Amino acid sequence: MAQLKDLPVTVCGAGALGANITESLARSGFGRLRVIDRDRIEERNLSTQPYYRSDVGAYKAKMLTNSLYRALGVQIDGRSKELAEANAAQMLDGSAIVIDTFDNSVGRQAVKDYCTHVQLPCLHVGLAADYAEVIWNEIYRVPSPANDDICDYPLARNLVMLAVAIACEVIVMFVTTGEQQSFTVTLGDLAVKPV
Repeated sequence: MAQLKDLPVTVCGAGALGANITESLARSGFGRLRVIDRDRIEERNLSTQPYYRSDVGAYKAKMLTNSLYRALGVQIDGRSKELAEANAAQMLDGSAIVIDTFDNSVGRQAVKDYCTHVQLPCLHVGLAADYAEVIWNEIYRVPSPANDDICDYPLARNLVMLAVAIACEVIVMFVTTGEQQSFTVTLGDLAVKPV
């Protein structure tokens, strides 16, 4: 538990995957969390993201930070800014691990490139239709922009939460053993397979 509490983790994205992963990590005992997201909460986000109707219009990173502080007393470094190639070093500085859940390929590429350059462990978590992936940086390929912003479909919540659970298990396994496991998840055949 001490390892989890003191490990600086940065979650890139506070949408369906990022917000739920951040909440799960905070509730699991991670005490040094940073979340980066430039977006504001929209009504369409409420089906897959842990926000309230009264939060619509507010910054995701700020509302997630406030919500988890009220619920758990955990102080999260919420940054309502865009992460790009030009500021990746500043935004990710001090991280021991980065979790990429961005819903756009430009942001994902900036995270992948920075983490590769400085050899920072980075786990990418993403969704497409009935498929999810939880993949470490070394074997990750940034998807084409055609699949950007797919996390807001009302019926995606089950897959979101399954991907979040697997990602959090992979993160805890990495922190406690150093082992990097990558998985793909397919709802169609309920298959969860190592990559």
